[in-house]
Amino acid sequence: MSNLIQNEKVVNYINGEWVTPAQGKYASIINPANGKAIGEVLLSSAGDVDHAVQAAKQAQKHWALVPAPQRAEVLYRVGLIMKDRKEELSRILTQEMGKVIEEARGEVQEGIDMAFYMAGEGRRLFGNTTPSELKDKFAMSVRVPVGIVGIITPWNFPIAIATWKSFPAIVSGNAVIWKPATETPLMARELVKIFHEAGLPKGVINLVCGSGSQVGNAMVEHPDIDVISFTGSNEVGRNIAGTCGSLLKRVSLEMGGKNAVIVMDDADLDLAVEGILWSAYGTSGQRCTACSRVMVHEKVKEQLEERLLVEMEKLTLGNGLDERVKVGPVINSQALRKIDEYVQIGQEEGAKLLAGGSIAKIDKLENGYYYAPTLFTDVKATMRIAQEEIFGPVVSIIPVQSFEEAIEVNNSVTYGLSSSIFTKDVNKVFAAQRDLDTGIVYVNAGTTGAEIHLPFGGTKGTGNGHRDSGVQALDVFTEWKSVYVDFSGKLQRAQIDVE
Repeated sequence: MSNLIQNEKVVNYINGEWVTPAQGKYASIINPANGKAIGEVLLSSAGDVDHAVQAAKQAQKHWALVPAPQRAEVLYRVGLIMKDRKEELSRILTQEMGKVIEEARGEVQEGIDMAFYMAGEGRRLFGNTTPSELKDKFAMSVRVPVGIVGIITPWNFPIAIATWKSFPAIVSGNAVIWKPATETPLMARELVKIFHEAGLPKGVINLVCGSGSQVGNAMVEHPDIDVISFTGSNEVGRNIAGTCGSLLKRVSLEMGGKNAVIVMDDADLDLAVEGILWSAYGTSGQRCTACSRVMVHEKVKEQLEERLLVEMEKLTLGNGLDERVKVGPVINSQALRKIDEYVQIGQEEGAKLLAGGSIAKIDKLENGYYYAPTLFTDVKATMRIAQEEIFGPVVSIIPVQSFEEAIEVNNSVTYGLSSSIFTKDVNKVFAAQRDLDTGIVYVNAGTTGAEIHLPFGGTKGTGNGHRDSGVQALDVFTEWKSVYVDFSGKLQRAQIDVE
């Protein structure tokens, strides 16, 4: 395995310069495949955040005046550079985060796609024109940048989610302060380097590394950061929403999921098994869209379980750089403990463990963070393992007697991100699209695989109504301005002077 990362140091990028504070502290960057340190990342302070904000304020004034098609040209160049460096970026991602190399390539490709898609918005950013109610008067609305955008991104998709947020913010004329997860700062550094190479003016993107308690809180509370876009846990998201609400600051939240696959008695079971395995155990279950529940009609429950167990035996665990590996490590030892605790909870609640259920040890990778793909059956919809987000390779099979019961069970959780149904009945397909209370619905596919030109997000505890990705992402990073041009030569008093 070539090009292995060693002894890297990630510092801040502020106003076009790599900045190392005189008294900065550092945290280790750990490769979860083997538990070894591959570098260290700066732990910044509130003062570093303010330094970045001041640079962003100056840069944004000029960037907002650059025509949007010219701003878009930078994103086109970013996409081309990412495309050229796709394999290098993918290998860095796998070593830093752990996901298998084919998934890492897919994530980098998602960033490439997002660059080209949002660059296209530079020639759109459409507003509206509308007839005025008065004579000799023109009325229109236009998008304008919000100003300074703070983005806080997670470790599980360290480059894709960052592109979902930064690209629409930048093409809209904003400047960005970015706090990446401390577990995955190398990917953040690489993306910032690409922005620099693509010619983004200094100060438009600023990287501030550090913890949520220090850097994240400072960003949320800073009076000159106009919007916070956050992806992460519900607990942190609620706190951010509370603080931003008290400051009248715009906030976009994309949080957890308790996603389910419904398998009806007429489903293609082989296809359903394939969809469940990919959705549940891809990225070791560390996706907000990961399948963690399967509602299966009781008529085909045993058949589905038998086929799942056969295919689960074929899943290989190990270092994601190995092309033969299908399931990589989880992110760290804390994640391992949390997953194992939920497995114990499931057994105590009375669920039947069919496979997995233990921390795995891999030859020559004994210090890596591996959890065996786990399958429970005879799970009740009210059990904690069927209600709470585990964020690991754990699936609960919940038997149901009807389509209506499956819909009810799906909607019984506090989250509403992604759902899926396998059926050949077109009537059930359309009823499911209507009745599943999630922001994303799949038919005859698993719960993962969102495309960048559609909005990404969910209902209920998953978020606060905004969306990442798609043209809808622009709504987070732009304000609407209404413009009236009266060429009548006299004062017209709107509704008062309507005849």
